[in-house]
Amino acid sequence: MADQRRGVAYGAGAYLLWGLFPLYWPLLRPASALEILAHRVVWSLVVVLAILAVQRRWSWSRWVVRDTRALLGLMVAGLFIGLNWWTYIWGVNHGHVVETSLGYFISPLMSVLLGVFVLHERLRRGQWVAVGVATVAVVVLTVGYGRVPWIALVLAGSFALYGLLKKTAPVGPVEGLTVETAALALPALAWLWLLDSRGESTFTGLGAGHAMLLALGGVVTVVPLLLFGASAQRIPLSVLGLLQYLGPILQFCFGLLVFHEAMPPVRLVGFLLVWSALILFTAESLRNRRRTQRPTPQPVA
Repeated sequence: MADQRRGVAYGAGAYLLWGLFPLYWPLLRPASALEILAHRVVWSLVVVLAILAVQRRWSWSRWVVRDTRALLGLMVAGLFIGLNWWTYIWGVNHGHVVETSLGYFISPLMSVLLGVFVLHERLRRGQWVAVGVATVAVVVLTVGYGRVPWIALVLAGSFALYGLLKKTAPVGPVEGLTVETAALALPALAWLWLLDSRGESTFTGLGAGHAMLLALGGVVTVVPLLLFGASAQRIPLSVLGLLQYLGPILQFCFGLLVFHEAMPPVRLVGFLLVWSALILFTAESLRNRRRTQRPTPQPVA
C-alpha cells in the first residue's frame, strides 16, 4: 500500500510539473521556439547521459544499435516528440495556453483512434460515443476559434503517435529519451551554431541568467519523465490515466487566470463537449476494467 501511495505521489508530481510548463517557457523569451527546442534537446541529452553514466546502464545500447527496427522506431519517436515540444513551446509563448491544454485533453482519444486504425483494436459502444462527442467538439471549437485548432490537433496527434511508437519500445524511459534526443541532437546543434554565427543567439547575448534558464530545460524535461516512470511501475494504468488530466487542467487554469486568454461562449461549449467525452471514455474504461477483473465463479465440487 505504501508503494502505491508513493506511485500516486510520483505520478501526481510528474503531471503537476508538466502542468507548470506554461510558467517556464515564457521566461526564455526573446528566444524563439526553435532556439528553445534546440537547447531543450541538447541539454536533455546531457542530463540523460549523465544519469546513465552514474548508474552505469550502458548494456542496452549494444543490442539497440544492432536492432535496426527498434533503433528506427525510437528515432522516429524522437521526431514526433520534437514536433510536440516545438508546437507546445510556440503555442505557450504566442498566447495559446488554453489551446495547448485542449491538445492534451484530446490526446487520449486520439490514441484510441490510432489503436483502431493502426493496431486494429475494437472499441466498445461507450468509447465510440466518446470519440463522436470529441469530434463534434472539434467542429464547435473550429467555429469558436474561426480556424481549425491546429495547435491542439498537432499536440494531440504527435503525442499519440509518439505513444504508439513507445508502446513497443524495448527500453526504459531514460534509455528511450537518450536515443530520441540523440537523433535530434545534430540538427539542434547545427541550428544553435547557425544562430551564433549570425549573432542571433540569445544564449550568449542575454547574460548568464538567461543562459542558465535555457540549460535548465534539460532538467525540466527529464525530471517529470523519471517521476512518471517510477509511478508507472507502482500503480495501475487506470489510476495513472486519471492522473494525466492534472496537467491540462493546470494549463487551462493558467491560460484563463494568469494569461487572461479569451473564452467566448462557443469556445466554452467546445471545451465542455471535450470534457464530456473524456468523462464518458474514462467511465467506460473503468467499468470495463472492473468487469474483466471480476473473479470467475468456480464450479461447486
